[in-house]
Amino acid sequence: MSEGDAESDATVLSEAEVAGQARVLEIAAAIEDLSRQLIALHDSFPVSPLEAAILLGEEDLDVFTALRSVIEVVRADQLEPAVRELRKWAAYKLRKARK
Repeated sequence: MSEGDAESDATVLSEAEVAGQARVLEIAAAIEDLSRQLIALHDSFPVSPLEAAILLGEEDLDVFTALRSVIEVVRADQLEPAVRELRKWAAYKLRKARK
């Protein structure tokens, strides 16, 4: 196969796809920035001296413990997977279908 044949067989992303991938990378970076802000906020909240008992359900939930917990869950279950998937597909390159 000549070099010209290899180039003609290569599948190329359209300008719109490339632009879309670039925008997705920007959004992923913004989500990562939001995640860092949430970490800073999480770390600024005082840890209740009753946190262990609260988490075991032995004491009533307080606002800071609830917010710390929500931030941890949102980051782990939503933001981190979203960034991972966005970055994966922003880096996606089409492959030529097998003949």
